[in-house]
Amino acid sequence: KCMPGMKVAVDGIITSGETHLDESFITGESAPAKKSKGDKVVAGSINYDGVILYSAERIGPDSTISEVVRLVVEAVNTKAPISRIADKVSGYFVPGIFLIAIITFIGYLILGYNFNESIISFVTVLVVACPCALGLATPLAIVVSEGQSAISGILIKSSEILENAHKCDTVIFDKTGTLTYGNIKISKINNYSSYSDEDIIKLVASLEANSTHPISKAFSEFDKLKVSNFKNISGIGLYGVINNKKIYVGNNKLFNKIGINNDYISDEKEITSKGNSIIYVIEEKEVIALIGVGDIIRDNIKSVITELNSMNKKVIMLSGDNRNVAEIVGKELGIKQIIADILPTEKEKVIKELISEGHRVMMVGDGINDAPALASSDVGVSINSGTDIAGNSSDILIMNDDLSKIITLFNISSKTITIIKQNLFWAFIYNILMIPIAIGLLKPIGLSISPMIASIAMTISSLCVVFNSLRLRSVKN
Repeated sequence: KCMPGMKVAVDGIITSGETHLDESFITGESAPAKKSKGDKVVAGSINYDGVILYSAERIGPDSTISEVVRLVVEAVNTKAPISRIADKVSGYFVPGIFLIAIITFIGYLILGYNFNESIISFVTVLVVACPCALGLATPLAIVVSEGQSAISGILIKSSEILENAHKCDTVIFDKTGTLTYGNIKISKINNYSSYSDEDIIKLVASLEANSTHPISKAFSEFDKLKVSNFKNISGIGLYGVINNKKIYVGNNKLFNKIGINNDYISDEKEITSKGNSIIYVIEEKEVIALIGVGDIIRDNIKSVITELNSMNKKVIMLSGDNRNVAEIVGKELGIKQIIADILPTEKEKVIKELISEGHRVMMVGDGINDAPALASSDVGVSINSGTDIAGNSSDILIMNDDLSKIITLFNISSKTITIIKQNLFWAFIYNILMIPIAIGLLKPIGLSISPMIASIAMTISSLCVVFNSLRLRSVKN
């Protein structure tokens, strides 16, 4: 039980009551989230105004916040490609500095300086050329940007993905549950059988109860029957035996799968013309119903598509839904290229073809049915991961389902690389300028430094890298 002002103790599902929860620590969203029966809650969330009862699902190391911490730590511990360049340069730089310091020491002795002056020059070269700034240049910027991303509700699994994200020139979106909320409702039932509409819905609800596809939400509130021999037909639909009869539900690809003709094309077009997705209900080899279900487009997705177009990103919709429905949604959002009525494996094929053509592809999906596509893309982004943070096939998790965070991701990625390059530039420039002074080449004009001054200069160079990296905190969420 959770009273107003209390924190949710464990990840779970609300069994009764409704309230508003502050989940900003995990989603980056400042506005309280409304929660009611059946919604998931995250450990650490603050209850604002209601009383709820919830059943525990995940505790301790399995909780969402533990997963977030683990992912952030893993990301920070990985190396971005640009950091490997810095490591390689350092591998030559350090021995080179030792060689220069030894040559300086020997040179001073040959020129008649005493041992003390020679060793001071030797130490000065080593101190002033300490590669601290060079070593901090990349990892510090990565740590700050990873933290900023996490604050924004974006979990990035590796530093390499953070570096490569802004290079993506093509962004592909799944439709159902990604461009739309996935809050699907039944809008139309064409009943071709002696069953009542209620019985038809009960058959569909019984199969959909075993599915994780967003369409299943349209039937979650209805009564269910006992199902045996349940099977998920990937990209097509569901199958099960109910009351000793074979029942199929799914899209029009079911007809090829079962081996029967589709005599309901005109009814299908009528339903899809209004922006509804379709579900055929087949008993044995007889169509008993055609159901239309409607979804709602996400509030801010149109502005996200507009922003991506302004950034010269190629935007594509990939959907297993009916082409008419996909085109209606695409037209409303301003997406010009739409590939619809395809299987999950065909989505993967499309992405691989784009990559083979030289494109860098970011795939955005719900992390359930889009696993092959997410895994095969250059950068896979999974949404709807609030407490089910198991998008193993994706590289990036957006915790609050806010697709505007994709723009934030591009900005953070681009800014991070810019900051790293600036850090590396100033670290090298510092050494190029200070080493000749430390050697004593400018003594004829009265310019020289001691080991103490060299250490101060080295500290200042490191601080410059630190403060420059902290500028990443100003990237807009």
